[in-house]
Amino acid sequence: MLLRPGFNDIKTILFYSGKIILGLSFTMLIPAIVGLLLGEVNPCLDFVIATAIAFICGILLTESCTRHQELRWMHGMVTVAVSWLAAMTLSAVPLFLSGHFKSFLDACFETMSGFTTTGLTLVQNLDHLSRTHNLWRHLGPFIGGQGITIIALSFLIKGGAGAIKLYIGEGRDEKIVPNVINTSRIIWFISIVYLVIGTTILGIIGITIGMKPLNAFFHGTCVFMAGFDTAGFAPQSQNILYYHSLRYEIVTIFFMLIGAFNFNLHYQVWRGNAKEIFKNIEARVFLISIMFTFFLVAIGLHQLGIYPNALMLFRKGCFQLLSGHTTTGYMTIYARQFITDWGNLALVALIIAMANGGSICSTAGGIKMLRLGIAFKALREDIKKMLLPDSAIVIQKFHHIKDIFLTDNQARGVLTITLLYIALYLGGALAGMLYGYPFLESLFESTSAAANVGLSCGITDAAMPVGLKIIYIIQMWAGRLEFVAAFALIGFFVAAIKGK
Repeated sequence: MLLRPGFNDIKTILFYSGKIILGLSFTMLIPAIVGLLLGEVNPCLDFVIATAIAFICGILLTESCTRHQELRWMHGMVTVAVSWLAAMTLSAVPLFLSGHFKSFLDACFETMSGFTTTGLTLVQNLDHLSRTHNLWRHLGPFIGGQGITIIALSFLIKGGAGAIKLYIGEGRDEKIVPNVINTSRIIWFISIVYLVIGTTILGIIGITIGMKPLNAFFHGTCVFMAGFDTAGFAPQSQNILYYHSLRYEIVTIFFMLIGAFNFNLHYQVWRGNAKEIFKNIEARVFLISIMFTFFLVAIGLHQLGIYPNALMLFRKGCFQLLSGHTTTGYMTIYARQFITDWGNLALVALIIAMANGGSICSTAGGIKMLRLGIAFKALREDIKKMLLPDSAIVIQKFHHIKDIFLTDNQARGVLTITLLYIALYLGGALAGMLYGYPFLESLFESTSAAANVGLSCGITDAAMPVGLKIIYIIQMWAGRLEFVAAFALIGFFVAAIKGK
């Protein structure tokens, strides 16, 4: 029997949602301050307005919905789902005020794409967008990649049993240290250190290729934030192709790859346990998956003779493959070239790479390498059970930070999430076909949205149907939260209507 949520349940959810919105409002001050320093008065005012709206909303919720009970699992999951939708809406305000979006829905699409580290974009005339607004586009992935609720957990929400429910609700499967608050702070510390290093390297490369110092470091900051957080936004409409630099592309690849690895793995390496990279099941599966999908891409592109030498294959083929597999979405070709130049084999291989994604507890999306590794281990265990005598005891284990014995519950959980992702990919593809797009193109774009990738074959555009924009927003949101929080929100509404 479903229990109807009580008034105190709603107040608890709104209280914590208000805390998260308050955290978001403070981050909006960053582009406002930058805009003021750069003399971009009107863009700065856009963020002052948006900050005020978000701050007032957060204060109203926290003051009027004072917490009356401990955060339960239902509260945590629904809070995360609601907070992400609220963050999308409030963060779209300054972008819509910029005048570079055809509708408020398009601005919402942009912010959801940013926060979920997807990178699909509907911005108009990007090359003339102010630095202030452009910075916010790239701060979105940096915030969302670490986690919107991570901000609140780090600074605004006290520790306790409730904190873990918010943390897990945001698609985090594991903690770096036992305390969730400290885990959140470690994630931010790692990200900020990488931000300083990445901005410096990309800024220096930008200067060497002829960019003015201020512009070079601004681009370096934006490209790093969207690269490390596997989003794919870029300050210019040509994306990474704009720079026409092999060095820029190689460094970008490096940051895409480290962004797709588990924060726990980063922490282990920082502590001197570099051997974990070679022992970890995720790292091993990631390498195998990259090699397999690139092999198919290389064969497909070679058959067409589209890239005549190894360097071109690396810059146009390998770059896109790694960008897709890390779910970053950076591009060194134009969107329609996937359809006109790549051919079916290479395109299917890229779709597989996007669907697989990166690591759990990282900024990457997709099914995740740990789940693929566990699925293989479970299959291997079942095969052994069939071949060995009935009396034989088969024990399967894998190494992920530590040795872990495989259980039936783990295998079932992996199967469930994997099937849900596949259903999300295919559901979006079916929607695209209903709107008149070819199957392979629809599957490509759907997988890119649901796996939070950001590569596009040309479907994502301001002129695409409104219904498809909404479907892609839902896919990005559900894929980033890995379904649990999204299902909890749906269940909450069902219980509110049919519960007793």
